[in-house]
Amino acid sequence: MGTVHARSLEPLPSNGPDFGALGEEAEFVEVEPEAKQEILENKDVMRKSHEAREKLLRLGIFRQVDVLIDTCQGDDALPNGLDVTFEVTELRRLTGSYNTMVGNNEGSMVLGLKLPNLLGRAEKVTFQFSYGTKETSYGLSFFKPQPGNFERNFSVNLYKVTGQFPWSSLRETDRGVSTEYSFPIWKTSHTVKWEGVWRELGCLSRTASFAVRKESGHSLKSSLSHAMVIDSRNSSILPRRGALLKVNQELAGYTGGDVSFLKEDFELQLNKQLVLDSVFSASLWGGMLVPIGEKPSSIADRFYLGGPTSVRGFSMHSIGPQSEGDYLGGEAYWAGGLHLYTPLPFRPGQGGFGELFRTHFFLNAGNLCNLNYGDGPRAHIRKLAECIRWSYGAGLVLRLGNIARLELNYCIPMGVQRGDRICDGVQFGAGIRFL
Repeated sequence: MGTVHARSLEPLPSNGPDFGALGEEAEFVEVEPEAKQEILENKDVMRKSHEAREKLLRLGIFRQVDVLIDTCQGDDALPNGLDVTFEVTELRRLTGSYNTMVGNNEGSMVLGLKLPNLLGRAEKVTFQFSYGTKETSYGLSFFKPQPGNFERNFSVNLYKVTGQFPWSSLRETDRGVSTEYSFPIWKTSHTVKWEGVWRELGCLSRTASFAVRKESGHSLKSSLSHAMVIDSRNSSILPRRGALLKVNQELAGYTGGDVSFLKEDFELQLNKQLVLDSVFSASLWGGMLVPIGEKPSSIADRFYLGGPTSVRGFSMHSIGPQSEGDYLGGEAYWAGGLHLYTPLPFRPGQGGFGELFRTHFFLNAGNLCNLNYGDGPRAHIRKLAECIRWSYGAGLVLRLGNIARLELNYCIPMGVQRGDRICDGVQFGAGIRFL
């Protein structure tokens, strides 16, 4: 609980979740200059109090934060002053959670335990267990923010993940440890990460191709990575405006292990609100993996493309190099999409449940391949421009809060190459990230 003072004309009560927009509903006519100044100071107090409340909630250690603004009381009260009081309710020492998740055409059950504010400085210890149709994992993490600056934080993670990848007839088990440090610079967010992981690859079925069998076995990867994010979108699921830029770099092999490569990838998204509550969205993804040394890249490190969350109209990760029906991934790719989101025809459920749905028109394109890095940039561009897969169609999108979204689209795939698996017609997709 804390108290600060500021000048004002009158008490301005505000409490809990209803404390939001600042004074937009008020109208003033023919206000004296001195009164105008005090009104502006009132609004400034409310704005700063709101920002402080949001920062307290972001710490993740309070169940509720209420704000009460009242006139100053007592002998030391300032003329026309304000008392700002923050009343907080802390979380329990041990909390648990249970939820389900959907994404990439799979579902999972997630159980979690959390010890918030472990050492009194918003530290957090989390244990999470996930059991799904294609992946099972558990992990233990410790999170420590910098006092006074929540955006600067440090975390350590221990984990084990077992996943199945039927498009490659591959099973992978990862046991690893990672450390991360996140920090802001101007309008960008950065994360520097070191990861050490022991990977075990095996065949998912007896019919796995020889190329997949050859990849089976154990490997040890130690890598340094850096990620930069600029995000001005108003929402991460179905944004109406704003832009997103993500750039990732990963360098493996120089801190140990028997896997060496340099990996670069990026994601760009632009959103613009149009007339009649419609939204136009454009996105572009791309990446390149360069093996270091004579050892070829691993199937576990390559890129994959295709499916309801990337190039629609194609089956999950079913574009690019393959052997006997097993998709091996590629060392370079690009993909782009143009989208138009509009309200449902005749606006059923307007202002309520109907606002969660959008009509979706799209055009997707992309390519994934391996490059001969001795040929030069022009040869690389020509290779990426060959055999472009693309698709178009329309459908419905359902927003699930600020967590995920569901898509049901009718897709028409084009530019299909030999070996690609297509989904000509209705395709369902669920997840967080969509192209």
